[in-house]
Amino acid sequence: MPSPLFADHSADRPPERETVEALITQARRLRGGLDAVRESTVDTSLATDPQLRWQRALCDLAVHHLDDLGGHLDQLREGLPTESADDPAAEPEPPAAPPQPEPHERGSLLRRVGSAEWNLLTDEVSWSDELFAMIGRAPSDGPLTLDELPSLVHPEDQDGLATMVTDCLVDGRPIDGEFRIVRPDETLRTVHMVGEPVLDADGSTACMWAVLRDVSELRRSQQAVRETRDSLHRERQIAQTEHRLAVELQEAVLPPWRGSLRFPHGGPVALDLAGRYLPSGTRDLIGGGWYDALQLPDGTTLMSVGDLTGHGVTATSGMAMVLGALRGMAVAGHRPGPLMGFVNQLLDTAAQPALGSAVCGRFHPAARTLEWAQAGHPAPLLFRGGTGRALDPPEGVLLGATSGASYTQHTEQLEPGDLLVLHTDGLVPRRAQGVGAAHEGAERLLALAPRFAGARSAQDCVRIVVEEFGTAEREDDACVLIARVGD
Repeated sequence: MPSPLFADHSADRPPERETVEALITQARRLRGGLDAVRESTVDTSLATDPQLRWQRALCDLAVHHLDDLGGHLDQLREGLPTESADDPAAEPEPPAAPPQPEPHERGSLLRRVGSAEWNLLTDEVSWSDELFAMIGRAPSDGPLTLDELPSLVHPEDQDGLATMVTDCLVDGRPIDGEFRIVRPDETLRTVHMVGEPVLDADGSTACMWAVLRDVSELRRSQQAVRETRDSLHRERQIAQTEHRLAVELQEAVLPPWRGSLRFPHGGPVALDLAGRYLPSGTRDLIGGGWYDALQLPDGTTLMSVGDLTGHGVTATSGMAMVLGALRGMAVAGHRPGPLMGFVNQLLDTAAQPALGSAVCGRFHPAARTLEWAQAGHPAPLLFRGGTGRALDPPEGVLLGATSGASYTQHTEQLEPGDLLVLHTDGLVPRRAQGVGAAHEGAERLLALAPRFAGARSAQDCVRIVVEEFGTAEREDDACVLIARVGD
């Protein structure tokens, strides 16, 4: 209810009905558009995706604000005078207004706003019906005095209410604050109270009026926005930390050499090697891919390329474990076939089981032979005389897929000038499913045979691969290792 303080003030000109109707139409259009946005945020991953939870909470908060705005505009329109049909200056009847809000929407707004006035001279108290409904008190029980009002308020908020009322009655300050009330059904509601003192001719407080609004749903929506925003912030911080750890672990494990690597050291070059890690289109996704080359004590060279499922610290830590096992067992003298079997057993019994694919080869420089095995991985590509082909793969299932799996191995006779390309299946976007992407990557690599034939080193061949595949928007990261047999 309006304060009597303004009873002798000239009233502002009320808004025109057409203006209010236009505002109502705009508010309903916004509400309809917001409903469409809310529907688009409904997803099966809503419960696990903090970004979606935060977006949905913001939408719910906006819905509460727009519903309140629409309800207030409806009330404003209902309070405007209608133009007389006998008035010759009356404008033509405006177009039909959009459909009224659903009854429960408008009714819920009315139940959330009530008014009260406490007369300090007569001790008379006046509450609106809406305030009785909001408080959960029957009108027959009568309104509460200012002394009785704290009995409805949550104990933690009683001192705050007492301070607001005292400042209003004694110092003449307007009331603007919130407190929680406990309804008779023991439900808790949050109420926003605004009001002013009404002064008599002597400047003393004669009465106090207030408008109270139930903002429980609004505050719950705001709390949901804060919680989901904080959750999203924490998730991002965790993701950034995990990404940094994954990158650092990957950089520590992958070969530190840049450019070409020539084995054996200190003798005639038998093998010229170069490798490259190609990140995914989404650089935040650090996978479990690797490439590696290591000179063994007997003068042979270990070459391996592989990939573990997953991304982040889990994938890179698993990759570090597998690569360490490969190196250690190769130094111990295990051949590629049994070596794959040991790695399979390692992944099968690991604390965090994982699946992976790999190809492992051992080059014997004296005989120029490659002894190799694979585990569900694309076969090495052999380029000779300007053409290329994939080597016939020995049997081998994915690492970690089957307990006690056995892996066979093949031996390939190489010639001076031969080029071997070992790669993972993430080189190309996965437009095809399953092995389709690996086949597409192999075909595109084989098509580079003429360019490889003109390259002077393994590093030049890696640059050709990067030119061909480096700009692709890959869903996964990729690795390539190239070895050129010396004369």
